[in-house]
Formats: sequence, structure tokens, C-alpha cells
Amino acid sequence: MPKYDVIVIGSGPAGNAAAYALKEQGKNVAIIEADLWGGTCPNRGCDPKKMLMSGVEAKMRVERLTGKGFETSPEINWEELMAFKKSYTDSVPDSTQHGLASAKITTYHGTASFVDSKTIAVADQKLTAEQYLIATGQSPTVLPLEGKEHLRNSTDFLALEQLPKKVAFIGAGYIAFELAIIANAAGAQTHIIHHNDQPLKGFDRELVNQLVEHLEAAGINFHFNIDTQKIAKQAEGYQIIANDFELTADLVIGATGRKPNIDHLALEKANVDYDKKGIKVNERLQTSQAHIFACGDVLAKNTPKLTPVAGYEASYVVEAMNGQVSAIDYPLIPTIVFGDQRLARVGVSEKELAEHSEKYHTQTIDLAGWYTYQRINDQGAKIKFVYDEADKIVAITCLSQLADELINYLVILLTKQITHAELEKFIFAYPSPASDLSYFI
Repeated sequence: MPKYDVIVIGSGPAGNAAAYALKEQGKNVAIIEADLWGGTCPNRGCDPKKMLMSGVEAKMRVERLTGKGFETSPEINWEELMAFKKSYTDSVPDSTQHGLASAKITTYHGTASFVDSKTIAVADQKLTAEQYLIATGQSPTVLPLEGKEHLRNSTDFLALEQLPKKVAFIGAGYIAFELAIIANAAGAQTHIIHHNDQPLKGFDRELVNQLVEHLEAAGINFHFNIDTQKIAKQAEGYQIIANDFELTADLVIGATGRKPNIDHLALEKANVDYDKKGIKVNERLQTSQAHIFACGDVLAKNTPKLTPVAGYEASYVVEAMNGQVSAIDYPLIPTIVFGDQRLARVGVSEKELAEHSEKYHTQTIDLAGWYTYQRINDQGAKIKFVYDEADKIVAITCLSQLADELINYLVILLTKQITHAELEKFIFAYPSPASDLSYFI
């Protein structure tokens, strides 16, 4: 039976990074992948989604300048845009596995399941290790409704060879929003159906409503307070059925959350605790078995399940497996909804702000007239600050074409508690989002 110092289960951004770091420490490392080498993010998640979104951004940038130097808005050629995406994604699995092999990290392809706390089975072979790291990530959930077999998911959308004429998304989280933005910009009649009236519940309600208005003006149809009960196959397309609501679409995408990839791990045989949210760990990312660690989106945690967070945890867990660290301490984590208008936030959660609203006050600034945004005709640009009782900034939400850039600068300012006087000592390139920072702090 092959024996290793560490076996990593999952080759996504977290597992991959950890495997390399462990190998650099001189350990004998193996890594197991049940699906595509490289994991969700580069293959069928954030990276290919952003490749498609680049077409949307280019189209909308020109559209905003129609009549200001441009006569017409360009059209997106779906097949060419998908080919652009594939120029990146097609090479990911082979390059990932080749890189691991070059680093002399042993690779196994197949579904891993624990035999006991020290032994794992994969591809009709048993392996053992002194330590394990579980980094198997998440996958889309499937709504338990009649006709659920007709639902497709984000993975299917990102692999569409042709874009249907009419697409409906069930769910109103960031995945539904981003995919709907892509579909709409590429020419599909697009609908978002949600069971309540609070889309993007992790973001500021005021700016979410403004984003919804922006997307409605762009042609996306929103249907709130619709509790979908059934998906029925029709001669042409699929019928979405709820009380007093019916809609027919060529493609129905379920975007109602994700679940941890733990079903095939047989965690009970290793006496590893878990629940429906994922694997339970302590403050050092150890499971109920001290030699078995876990990180990334497979964890049962309140911290946002995002690729950079998984990478942060991977760096931490490598040291934790050597017993060299104290409890994990997460920094400020920005979250973003991408699109032609991007929504970004950082700081105290919306849940905390709502539950203790008496402790906080807000300020919303319209940025549309600021030169940075006026030059790109970003008429919806806004930023919202939340202050505590001591007038300290505790949360920031941005809505603009440049929100993803701006939020990263603001993360640094908040983390380092940089004052206005200190900021005035910097000279930033102008005009840019950075050059406006001194007006905010």
C-alpha cells in the first residue's frame, strides 16, 4: 500500500497551492482529483465566467459612449466569445496535472473515499498517509421540485455552444446575476426568478435595488416572490410553473446555491464531523481527527466561500499541519458581483448591520459627477459608507464600472487604518480610482 506524508484530496486553488507548499517542505505528497484537474474556479467557475464577462464589459463600454464618439453598440458573437473562453480553459487540466507531476507530486484521478481515519481508497487502490487535507470544494445544488431533471446549472451555461433565445435563471445570488448579465448582453431574452424580494442578500439593499433597476433598463426581467413548483418539458422549451405564474424558456438554469463535495468521501468511516454546510473544523482548520485538515469551500463556515479565501486558508493550513501557527485570523474580505456595473462590498456583514442597526449610520455619495466616472459616462456610480457610533468606517459598498478596482484600494485603507493625513502623502496616477481616495477618507 503506497504511503505518503500528506494526501491532498482536491486539486482546486486551495488543494493545489497546499500540495506545492507541502512538497517544498520536503514532504512526500500525493493529490487526488475526481473531476477536472485545477478545480472549479479555472475550469468552470470564476475564470471562464470572467472571460465571457469581458465581452459584456467591452460591449457596454462602447454602448455608454454611443453618441459620444461611437455610432452603434457592437454585438457579441457567442461562438467566438466561447472560443475565447476555451482558449484559456481547455489547457487548464493538462497544465495543472503536468505541473504537479513536474514537482514530483504523485497524482491520482478518481473518487476518494475513506476506509478508516488513516486509509483512503481511490481508483481500486488503497493509500495511507500521516496527514490528510480535504479541499474538495462545492458543486451546484439542485432544487427539489417536480421536473428538476430539466434544470441546468452554471457549469452547463459556461459550456453552451450556442446561446438559446430565451433563458431563465431560478435564484438571485451573484451567480444568477452574473450569468444573466452575460446572457442578456449576448442577445438572449433573460429572466431572473426568485422566491422572495431580496436578491443578493449579502449586499447593501439600497445599492442592490439600484443595480436591479440598471439591469431592468438593460433588458433583464425580474420576477420576485415567485416560489417555483414545477419545470415541465414542452414541445419547444420548458415551462416554469408557480402559483399564478408561468413562464416558458428555452433553457432553465438553477442557481440556488452550492453544496459541499463530501457525499463520496465516507467521512463517517474516518470519524470526521460534518453537516449539510460542510466539514466542521476548529480554529486551526483541523477536523475532529487531529491529523485530518480541511480548507476552502468544503468547510462549514460563515466566512465567504471565495477562491482567494481558499488560497488564504491553504497557505495557513500548510503551517498548521506543522503545528507552527495560532488560530486562523481572517483579514477583511471583499466580495464582488461582476458585470458592466459592478457591486462590491467589504466590512461588517449586512446581517450584522441589520440586526444592530441602532449602532450604525450611513452616507451614500453619488459619484456620477466625479471626473473619474464622468469620463466613462458611468451615470450610476455610487459609494456607501457605514459608520459605527465612534464614526469609524466599518463597511463600504460600491456600485460602478470601477468598483472592483476601488474596493481593493479600500481594503488596504481599512486594514491599515490609514488616515487622511497619511493618504495625502501619496501621489497616485491621475485620473484613476486611486486618485480619488483622499476624498473618501
